[in-house]
Amino acid sequence: MSDKKQVFVLGGTGYVGASVLQKLVKHSQASQSKFTVLVRSEDKAKKLEAFVESTGFGNVKVLLGSNADHDRLEAQSAKSDVVFSMADSDNVPAIKAVLAGMKKRFEQTGKAPILIHTSETGILMDKAEGHFESQTVYEDTNIEQIEALPDTQLHRDVDLVVTAAGKQGYVKTYIVLPTQIFGLGSGPLFDAGIAHRHSIVVPFLIRTSLARGAAGVVNEGLAKWACVHIDDTANLFIVVYDAALSGEGAHGREGYYYAENGEYKWYDLSKAVADALVALVKTDKAGPTLFTKEEGEKLGFFFSVLGTNARCSAKRSRALGWKAAHAGDEILKSVKPEMEAILQAGNL
Repeated sequence: MSDKKQVFVLGGTGYVGASVLQKLVKHSQASQSKFTVLVRSEDKAKKLEAFVESTGFGNVKVLLGSNADHDRLEAQSAKSDVVFSMADSDNVPAIKAVLAGMKKRFEQTGKAPILIHTSETGILMDKAEGHFESQTVYEDTNIEQIEALPDTQLHRDVDLVVTAAGKQGYVKTYIVLPTQIFGLGSGPLFDAGIAHRHSIVVPFLIRTSLARGAAGVVNEGLAKWACVHIDDTANLFIVVYDAALSGEGAHGREGYYYAENGEYKWYDLSKAVADALVALVKTDKAGPTLFTKEEGEKLGFFFSVLGTNARCSAKRSRALGWKAAHAGDEILKSVKPEMEAILQAGNL
C-alpha cells in the first residue's frame, strides 16, 4: 500500500470539480498525496493524461469510467482515504457504491475515510413562481431546520444517504452546498479545453433569452436566491478539506456547509441579461418579458428553478474560516462576459 494519501476525485473535469482539482494539486499536502480522477469521456481522459504528462500537473492518475460504473466506484473508493464527490448530486446508486467502498476502507485500516460530497441549495427551493420573496433564510448551523426539509426536495435523497453513513461512523461526511454559482471557470484545466467553463442556470437563462430574442422572467421575478462565485466555491472545498484533515469542523449529522455571499432577485438577473442583449446583440428590447406557460413547458427542468426562492446563510462555513472575495451583486456584472463567451464559442 502506498504511503501517499489516496484521494479519489469524481467530477474533476467539470465546472466545480476542475476548479477544486486545480487547488488540490497545489495544496500543502499535495506532494504527499495521489489523486485519481474519474473521467467518463475517453477523449477527455486522453487529453487530461497528456496534459498531466506535459505540464507536471501534480500526482494525478486518470481513471476512465462514469458514475454508472458502480463496481469501479466501489473498488476505487475502497482504496481511498479521501473522496471528493463532485459529479452528480442526484445519483443514489452511485453514492451508495462510493460509501460501500469507503466502508471497506474503514474495515481494512480501522480509520474512517473522508467523504466531501457536493449537494446544492436546490434542496431549499420553493414554488414561488416569481410571485413573492420568501422570508425564510436557512442557516447551515440550524440542523433541525435542514432536517425538517421534505425528503422529496431536490438532492435530498442523496444527502440523506450521505448523512446516514456519517452517523454510522465508518466514514466522516461533509456536505458542501453551493448556491447559485456564477463566473467563468478559469485556470489551466479550462485554458486547455479539458474542463467545462460554464455554470448551469445563468447560461441557461442567457441561451434561452438569446433564442427568444428577449430576456425572460417568471411573473414578477420577486423571488430571491443566494449566490456565490466559482472561485469562492472552490475555496470552501479546500477549507472543509483542511478541517477534515485536522479533525476540526462538524461532520456527519452537522456536516453541512453552505457556499453563499449575498443574493439576487430573479427580475434583476433577467434585467442584466436584457442589458447584455442590448449591448451585444443590439436588440431593441430593453427589459425582460414574461415567459409564457407554453415556453415553460418546452424548456423543462431548469425553467422550474427560475422564479423560486432559495435563501440561506453560510454561518458554519464562515466559522470554519471561509472568506468569500466576491460579493453577491457581482452575479449581475458576470452576465455580460458570460454572454460574450457563449456567443464567441457559438455554443447556443
